[in-house]
Order: sequence, then C-alpha cells, then structure tokens
Amino acid sequence: MRSWCVLSFFLFALISCKHKEDPQAAFYYWKTIYQTNSVQKDLLNKTGNNKLYLRFFDVTWDEHKHDVKPNAVVHINESLTGLRVIPVIFISNRVFERIAFSGADSLAKKCHDLVSILAAKANCSVQSVQIDCDWTESTKEKYFSFLKFFKAFSRHSVQATIRLHQVKYRERTGVPPVDKGVLMFYNMGKITAGGTASSIYNEKDAARYLSRLGSYPLPLDVALPLFSWVIQSRDGKLIQIYSKITCNELKDQRYFGALKDGFRAKKSLFLKGVYIKANDNFKPEKTNADILKKAADQLSDQLPSLKNRTIIYYELANINLPEFTSETLNKVTNSF
Repeated sequence: MRSWCVLSFFLFALISCKHKEDPQAAFYYWKTIYQTNSVQKDLLNKTGNNKLYLRFFDVTWDEHKHDVKPNAVVHINESLTGLRVIPVIFISNRVFERIAFSGADSLAKKCHDLVSILAAKANCSVQSVQIDCDWTESTKEKYFSFLKFFKAFSRHSVQATIRLHQVKYRERTGVPPVDKGVLMFYNMGKITAGGTASSIYNEKDAARYLSRLGSYPLPLDVALPLFSWVIQSRDGKLIQIYSKITCNELKDQRYFGALKDGFRAKKSLFLKGVYIKANDNFKPEKTNADILKKAADQLSDQLPSLKNRTIIYYELANINLPEFTSETLNKVTNSF
C-alpha cells in the first residue's frame, strides 16, 4: 500500500511539472529614447530578472533613394549596467521585397556594424541579437540569406520572431536559419472597424494556428502583449489605430457617446493631437490580467517543454502599471 502511494505521488508530480521548466520573464522596450522610471526599473528587476529586449533600430526602404536606411535609432539616456540586453532589429518586409538577393550580405554587415556601434556606446555586452521581420513566401530566400550572413558577421546567437501563420504554413514560408524562434502570440486577428473580437488576442483565432506548434523545428520563446489600443473608423472604414487614446478619455460624455462595442464622437475635436470628426467610431481592444492569463494557458498547453523558456512581455515603455503588477506577470510566466 505504501509503495502504491509513493508511486502515485511521483506520477502526480510528473504530470504537474509537465510545463514547469523554470521559465524566465523579460521585457521588450520599443521607444526611441531609452529612459525608465523607478517603477519600471523595479518591475524589470522583480519580474524580468533584468533581462531586456531593447529595440536598437528599424530598417526601412527609402522610396526616393531606392535603398535601405536605418530608422528610429535608439537613444540610450541611462546606464544599462546590471541588465542583460538583447538588441532587437526590426526590418520591414518591404526591404526584402525591394533589395536584390545579392544585397543580403551588405545589409547584414550594415546591421551588424550599427549594433556594434550602439552597444559599444552604451557599454553593453552583446551575447544574442533578435531580428524581427514578418517575412512572406516571396521574401523568405532573401531574408534567410540575410540571417545567415548576419550570424556569420556577428558570431552571436541569433533569434528570429515567428508569427502564428509562419508556424502553420511552414512549408510555404520556411523556417528561418537561426538558433531560436520567438513566437509572437498577439496581433493574430484581422483589424476591423466593427465586431467584438479583438485583433490583439482572441481564443478562436489563436486556436486555428496551434495544431502544428508542437512539431515546429526551432526551440521557441514566447512574446505576450501588455498593450491596448483603440481603432478609429469613419463611415465603416478603418482610419487609424491609437495606443495613446484611452477608454477613460472615450468615456467623457461631453464628447463621446457609448455604443455596444465602443464609442461615437458627438462633435468634431482634437484629442492628443488626433483629429476626430463628429460620428467617428472608436473600438477599444484591451489586454488585461485576465486576458493575458487566458492567452498563456491556451498557449502553454500546446508548446513542447523547453528548459528556461523566456516569456517576453511587450512592452515596458507603455505598460499599464496598475493592471500588470510583478505578482500578476510572475503568475503568467509560471504558466509555462
């Protein structure tokens, strides 16, 4: 009887620990000026283990010069001492639509050189670099060539962001030649002027892409959203998306009236530099602690085990601090 109890205990422990592989939390920082306040520093320390995915610069296509150019290069206004910094490069897919295949090596060298310059200026030691690009079937050969050249130049570990459609349709989009992928578990639905489903995260859209996740041939870290936004539409047509306009501002009854799934402007006005025309509609899409935990639970059930998986939260610069506390985020991280 005693041996049966002991066996039952170990079986229970084994089942309970299926996904408990010591996950680690980290944060993205996406603003052009890196400067954190005391609350953000505390959150980075207590939740993120001082691990920071810092966007160094974007790479875009200059339509006038018909060439690539760095854009929104980060300005680091405080010391990075004590932080484990992973530089992130965002590259527009337009770049790979436009450059010649033979240009992948020179682009990789330019990116490596700029990362080195910025890291040296910030007195930052680089062990790994993350490349963020939503590549397509038509651009995969150029993008993958770029990744190979970049890894050869940098001699660092290279990560690449992976969207859900690139997991499901990997035979068409290919698998990037990198050391690790980062699954972007947000922005999965179609952005629409109406309807109740959120384009940031909704369980139904996510479920359509998860069946093949367990067999993806790269180890995967995970990126989860901490952001919310509102979608502005006019006469049923999408106008713009804003993260700087909040639900509290849209609840101001002097200027807005409530709809079933949003708000409507009562009069024309400017709000935070945004022109709003009378009868414009605003659809809020929010991420809160409950939604974040739901997303984590749905995803963790589908991921294969990975020791020390990193859960990266997007992002520290615009985080809703009262909503996402250290306790909340640690609980979500431990779901994996």
